Amino acid sequence: MTIHAQALLFDNDGTLVSSLASVNRCWTRWAVEYGITAEQFGRVELHGRPAAEIAADLLPARVVPEAVARIEELEVEDVPDGGVELLPGTGDFLAALPAERWAVVTSATRRLAEARLEAVGIRPKTLIAADDITRGKPDPEPYLLAARTLGVDPAHCVVFEDAPAGLQAGRAAGMATVALATTHRAHELTADLVVDDLSALSALVTDGGVEISVRP
Repeated sequence: MTIHAQALLFDNDGTLVSSLASVNRCWTRWAVEYGITAEQFGRVELHGRPAAEIAADLLPARVVPEAVARIEELEVEDVPDGGVELLPGTGDFLAALPAERWAVVTSATRRLAEARLEAVGIRPKTLIAADDITRGKPDPEPYLLAARTLGVDPAHCVVFEDAPAGLQAGRAAGMATVALATTHRAHELTADLVVDDLSALSALVTDGGVEISVRP
């Protein structure tokens, strides 16, 4: 199977990098600080959503701004402690792409996203973060903004995601979707193509865009 695109839009955590160890450490500490039980936590979808939306599901509105600032502080401080690493295939795949053909579209704040990306040597020309949007994934707004920023019709974009919320956002934006089974099982992911990680794919740059194929 080959997917033709003019722009490639990547989620970050769970797609380009693994930050699960850091996320688990920081959110566990955060939950304890704010008196949130494991049962309460289990009722909320965490992965692939902005921290502000997660906090709003768990805490009174008056506490949310302070709580969001606190989780950002914890996660940024955790980055130097080895909380982030490149997922297989990320470096080679991105290296094959012209800088103007791809963007990172993350539910993390810009400060946290830049810290994690810098830690693994990824420097996207275009980064869409939680600070840039009013509605997070699964709403299509983040991916539509990325397409607009790159000057590409959404129909000619392909989204790379590991989370159901992100894949739903890509589909709602009218984009092709590639799911990476890094944080969820393959059967839990609905996409045009499902692979283990980016090492399963190759990218060929042409005059018309980029051809994405599954490696033999």
